[in-house]
Amino acid sequence: MTIEQTPAAARTDVRRPAAVSGTTRPTRPFRKRGMLLTAGALSWALAMVVMGSDPHGATEEAVFSLASGLFQIGVMGLLTVLWQTQALGEGRVARFFLRLEGVLLSLAICSTFVDGISVSDLDQTGWLLLDLTWPLSMMGMFFIGIRIAIAGRWRGVSRFWPLVAESWAVVSVPAYGIFGGTVAGFVGAAHLCIGYAVLGQIVARKEG
Repeated sequence: MTIEQTPAAARTDVRRPAAVSGTTRPTRPFRKRGMLLTAGALSWALAMVVMGSDPHGATEEAVFSLASGLFQIGVMGLLTVLWQTQALGEGRVARFFLRLEGVLLSLAICSTFVDGISVSDLDQTGWLLLDLTWPLSMMGMFFIGIRIAIAGRWRGVSRFWPLVAESWAVVSVPAYGIFGGTVAGFVGAAHLCIGYAVLGQIVARKEG
């Protein structure tokens, strides 16, 4: 005797559960950029301690430029965080100054690169103007730090620590003129560790 089994027909009146769509936003979306800022600040601080704020020779210049360039890239990442979070405010003026700072910082990175490969000549006007974008970009960050504190869009310690970090230029540049390169190197390094390295950790822990 042969027994035949016919499989039950699939039911068409039951809906399958819909697939869950959408992506989960990371709770700390700025972690990588914050860690990059910290790494850049510490690398430049170490270079200052070892070589001072005014390196000599092609090798020292290359190493110093590599360290300071990493810091500059970290600051560029910080600018993108400020833009995304509208830390300076929502207005057109705030966006304009962030764009302007981005241009100055980009030129400063170019200046660091040409210094590192020893092709710049500060006796020529063009190279000198390019070199000036480095301190100008740091002064720009100081005014950005003031604006962040005034705007109050970042809360708690993150509201005021950018001003601490971004006062680097107004502290370190006068130290160079008053005490010379060796002392200024230690002052600048200490300020980087206290200011930007800590700010990087604040940004890394900032929730989106």
